[in-house]
Amino acid sequence: MPVSAPLGHLSQPASNEFPARDWATVEFPEVHGLSADVHAKVDAILDGLPTTSFMVVLRGRVLYSYGDTSEVSYLASTRKSILSMLMGKAVAEGKIDLDLTMADLNIDEDHSLLPIEKTATLRNLLISSSGVYHQPGSPGSNTKNIPERGSKKPGAYFHYNNWDFNVLGAVFEQLTGRSVFKAFEEDFAGPMEMQDFDPARQRMMGYEGTSRYLAYHFFLSARDMARLGLAMVREGRWRDEEIVPAEWVSESTQIRVPADKLNESERSRIAGYSYLWWIPVVTNDTPEWKGACVASGHFGQFILCLPALDMVFVNRRAIPDELAIARNDGSFKEELPAVTMEDFLSVADQFIKAKLNAH
Repeated sequence: MPVSAPLGHLSQPASNEFPARDWATVEFPEVHGLSADVHAKVDAILDGLPTTSFMVVLRGRVLYSYGDTSEVSYLASTRKSILSMLMGKAVAEGKIDLDLTMADLNIDEDHSLLPIEKTATLRNLLISSSGVYHQPGSPGSNTKNIPERGSKKPGAYFHYNNWDFNVLGAVFEQLTGRSVFKAFEEDFAGPMEMQDFDPARQRMMGYEGTSRYLAYHFFLSARDMARLGLAMVREGRWRDEEIVPAEWVSESTQIRVPADKLNESERSRIAGYSYLWWIPVVTNDTPEWKGACVASGHFGQFILCLPALDMVFVNRRAIPDELAIARNDGSFKEELPAVTMEDFLSVADQFIKAKLNAH
């Protein structure tokens, strides 16, 4: 678990520094606890994992990097937290009303949703508690103990189902008049000066014939993912621009589904789920985790936002495009070695402990 720290360690204000086209590096990393010994220890840990790149940002500068942080690869379910970020402005502008139901939005399937399923709201979908157990149009859902159709009231039961997430992408496009990828390019990639973003790499993927709603999949680099994390750490700001409303950053990272309702037992360090973000455990002895949130994708695609320390952590387990496409059309079913949430947070612990001990 993260090292204990008195609140005094967390009193420093967030930096106003943001990267330009290129990231700057921390000038004296040892001041923040990143000694040669810590560096070597982390390198050794990552060498033992299927991690292909890892990046730590402190106060807007790169504290540590491992592997090729410019390599662009499939994000898997990390895409969901990105959609949450994109929705903030549309909600604030009144374009998206989270209390709209599937019936209000004319969301249906070829063999029809049940009447109770049509009462699910966008807010229910954001916390993966829609009560809709129609087969999703893409892989990555919890396929164990799936409730029977119509057996759960919308909003009452968490079950991680890509149907919810894919429909949210479709509704975003319906209500805003922009594709998810165009909105990302205009609202995030451009203002943040992302170095490796290629609009042509982003694509819809999934199974044909199972659902009307496919998955909006992102292909990004670690160093561009870190920019997204930094925006969240800075309460939605990028320099002088509010690219995600601060109220939405707060609202979308409050625990909506506590850990004991998640039926995701492997996530032992997660306190709950919010609007497409996982929320880490915080205790009185670990105030440095207050306000933290994690974006998590299969194989080991992670962004950890740690606002109390003005830090961002990114892990990549790069997946070739052809494998990602094959996985999403159902032609590739083999599992590959992956970095778990616990693996990722344990590596982050090394930097957090070193930083807190340095003060």
